[in-house]
Amino acid sequence: MCELLVEKGYEVVGLVRRDPASSMPNLEPIRDGIRLVEVDIADAERVRATIADLVPDEVYNFALVSFGPDAWSDPVETARLGTVAFAALLQAVREHAPAARLFQASSAWVFGQPVRSPQDEQTPYAPVEPYGAAKAFGDFLIRAYRARDGFFACSGIFYNHESPRRPERFVTRKITRAAAAISLGLGDDLLLGDIDALRDWGFARDFVAAAWSMLQDAEAHDYVIATGEAHSVREFVEVAFGALDLDWQRHVRVDPELRRAKGAVTNLVGDSTAAHKRLGWSPTVSFEELVRLMVEADVEALVRAEGTGLDQG
Repeated sequence: MCELLVEKGYEVVGLVRRDPASSMPNLEPIRDGIRLVEVDIADAERVRATIADLVPDEVYNFALVSFGPDAWSDPVETARLGTVAFAALLQAVREHAPAARLFQASSAWVFGQPVRSPQDEQTPYAPVEPYGAAKAFGDFLIRAYRARDGFFACSGIFYNHESPRRPERFVTRKITRAAAAISLGLGDDLLLGDIDALRDWGFARDFVAAAWSMLQDAEAHDYVIATGEAHSVREFVEVAFGALDLDWQRHVRVDPELRRAKGAVTNLVGDSTAAHKRLGWSPTVSFEELVRLMVEADVEALVRAEGTGLDQG
């Protein structure tokens, strides 16, 4: 998101929980083009003071646990960040930057176990865990502010959005990193859970472009942002290993213990017709292209880490 805004000539201020001078690899390419301020999003008074000082034109909120299953390890903290902290942010913007436009990164997890597929903006919410429930609260609160005051705020109901910057604990990076390591002789096996699980995977840069487009529109609306295609973990593995001429079946082992617990979100796929018609948005990177660019990035990263003498085969 920061990269996109810098490219568009914005003055970007980012709120971070730790020392702004600490290492943040994902921001290094644009570090000199943005300003970082140490603010805990859960500190309502500090958030209020920061908004009052900056009086931003646009606010993009991506704050919450980044890994859905983590919500069960600390559901109270998940709720605190996704409900109370978000309400404080929304109110701070309303009071001290009323002309600002606010984007909230919501999630397909609000649909949980949906009654229909694909899901669109009219699909009933049915979260089945704390992360989706917290995101649902944010969406409903935005609608309340919008209806009461005409406040320009909107939610982007994001489906899985991937890039080479995805942490390795996510299954997509776990796969591409393992494939890269195996191709370079640095690994041999990959352990996965349910390889038949389906997800709607898109490219993160396409998704942040949708977020920006939502705030440029004449009216605030909530949108499902997705590719509309469901692919299995098995397909992701096949493309990732195939990109490196590897036989995935020789290296991938399935461990039933790694399957998601009962009550997890089911196979979600989104319908972005509204975003396409009103915003002119559509994904630009295909599933296969996304997997391959992630694999290539992991190969390059491992080569850099291990030295240029490795045979890339």
